[in-house]
This record gives sequence, structure tokens and C-alpha cells, in this order.
Amino acid sequence: MKKLIVSLKSSSDVLDDFSKAFQEAKNGKLKEHYEISFDKKSDFEKFIRNLTILRLIVQFKPSSIYELSKILQKDVSNLTKIVKFYESHGVITIKKDKKDGRELSRPVVNYKKIEFDLAA
Repeated sequence: MKKLIVSLKSSSDVLDDFSKAFQEAKNGKLKEHYEISFDKKSDFEKFIRNLTILRLIVQFKPSSIYELSKILQKDVSNLTKIVKFYESHGVITIKKDKKDGRELSRPVVNYKKIEFDLAA
């Protein structure tokens, strides 16, 4: 199961964690999770505020961002910005599909489990 850990840390803490993870990987001890550490509280809050979008993508498996906007009853352009935010952090992948000659952007959540590290 692919697991994502989300935390709010200072830049120096993130660099320390990266250094430790690099050493572990170098020693052959790879972790079976992916971690996102935000250093801005606003980005962390944006991630949390929009968790419903991730849940609905997993639940309904929409064939496009447009279809997801209909499920959520949100404006497509605003939803696209949120999806791109998640995509930029590796949480969502956009798959390109064709249907009736049109190209569709299908959002896919890359993780089955998301945990929050509040001790950071």
C-alpha cells in the first residue's frame, strides 16, 4: 500500500530529514512511503482544506476534471488550480485519455493512505 505522510516543518528540518533519508537509501534501507513537508502554513492548510477532492477522486474515479467539477459542484477553473497544486506535490497524477476525439485530463490519486505528522 502506498502511503503519504504530510507534515509542517521548517526548511532546516526538511533538509535534515532529507539528509537522513539519503543516508538510509544509500545504506539500502528504503522507506515504503512518500513524505511531503510544507514549510508554509498556508500550503499545509490548503492541502488539508481540499482533502475532500482527493477522497472523491478515489471514490468516483472521474474520467475528467470537468466530471469531478460536476460531482463537487465547483467551478472548473478553481478546481483545476487545486488539482495542479496536488499534482505539483506528487499526490495526483493527470492521465491523458481520448474520448469521442477529445482529450480528457483524468485525475488519479497516487496513494491509498494519507497520514499527518503533527509532531513536527
